[in-house]
Amino acid sequence: MPHGGGHGGLRLSDGRRLQSPPGAVTRPTPGRVRQSVFDLLREQVEGARWLDLFSGSGAMACEALLHGAAHVTAVERHGRVAAVTRHNLELVCRPPQTFALHRREVLAWLRAWNRATEPQQPFALIYADPPYNGGLHEPVAMAVAASGVMAPTGLLLLECTSRQPPATLPGWQLGSRHCYGGTTVLLLRQATGAT
Repeated sequence: MPHGGGHGGLRLSDGRRLQSPPGAVTRPTPGRVRQSVFDLLREQVEGARWLDLFSGSGAMACEALLHGAAHVTAVERHGRVAAVTRHNLELVCRPPQTFALHRREVLAWLRAWNRATEPQQPFALIYADPPYNGGLHEPVAMAVAASGVMAPTGLLLLECTSRQPPATLPGWQLGSRHCYGGTTVLLLRQATGAT
């Protein structure tokens, strides 16, 4: 559901308010879904590297920082939305934690990661929240697998609509599926031997 601009109703688990992106460009992950995801992950977040694809307001990345992630990278293509993402991450990030924000289309960013000439450190936890009706769930999962962006024991959390979650994703094993009304989160691991 799109969220209006300004200082709106996005609230973190610690009670802090986040800015909301202007207009109807994004659909923030509901607070109860965010809380449930971090309840599921528990100690896995502490000290981890978190990648937030289709970051929007950055609420998931901010929650990851609140739950002890060592580093967060957010990828958001819309300029005005990315400015809000940066503001929210700066609000929450505390040294020695770090964050990076990339204003780029997600699939292009993943392809660039795959072609990087400098060694890059993969992510233990990747949260992807593509537009529900954009046909991007499978392409994003395939690009994550092909890019090497995820650590070998990493976890891909894929947010989708409960009405039509993606079919089986080649190269991925479904660890669990969690439904929260109209939102479903799939916890996926790369299948053995998948690249």
